[in-house]
Amino acid sequence: MSQLLHVNASPRGAASQSLAIAGAFLSAYKDRKPETKVDVLSVFDDGLPDFGTTAAAAKMAAFSGQEQTPEQIDVWSQARAVFDRFAAADEYVFNIPMWNAGVPYALKHWIDVVTQPGWVFGFDPAAGYSGLMTGRKAFVVYSSGVYTAGVPQEFGVDFRSTFFNDWLRFVGITDVTELHFDGNGMLADPESALAAAVAKAEDLASTF
Repeated sequence: MSQLLHVNASPRGAASQSLAIAGAFLSAYKDRKPETKVDVLSVFDDGLPDFGTTAAAAKMAAFSGQEQTPEQIDVWSQARAVFDRFAAADEYVFNIPMWNAGVPYALKHWIDVVTQPGWVFGFDPAAGYSGLMTGRKAFVVYSSGVYTAGVPQEFGVDFRSTFFNDWLRFVGITDVTELHFDGNGMLADPESALAAAVAKAEDLASTF
């Protein structure tokens, strides 16, 4: 049985447009593949372990092959539990609203917890980094209130999709489908535009 992890990066619940679009995708997907197990992770609500001084030391110990202290082992095991949930999936759905030109801080927190040496990436002094999450695929919904492609810089800059797409590549996930619902706060008919985005998500689910 395949498993899909839905990572919800919006804290807005039923008011979230990115979540509504991702939900439409998942509904259509589950109609086609009812046997798939779907796990939903809300990065603002599910609780993520702190990744501060002790965790950073644990990471460097793991990266350099040094022995971890008991305190480092404890925090490392908490991070590992978050990673194991990520690694258990074969497919991913992410809904990501734009926050201050980038991704919401809770999503960045989750990324910093799971992105560890030997878990999602390897390193070779000659060849550099290599992603270890190969063979998986992702569907990503990006949304924003003002920014949209081609607008002047005064209306925003997109470091959100460039950062997140590069992170997917870094960990080895290269089969990526994107849906952008950008500039939704500037639309003359937002309800019709949202309905069109939902229909597009449902169509993309038919081949995912």
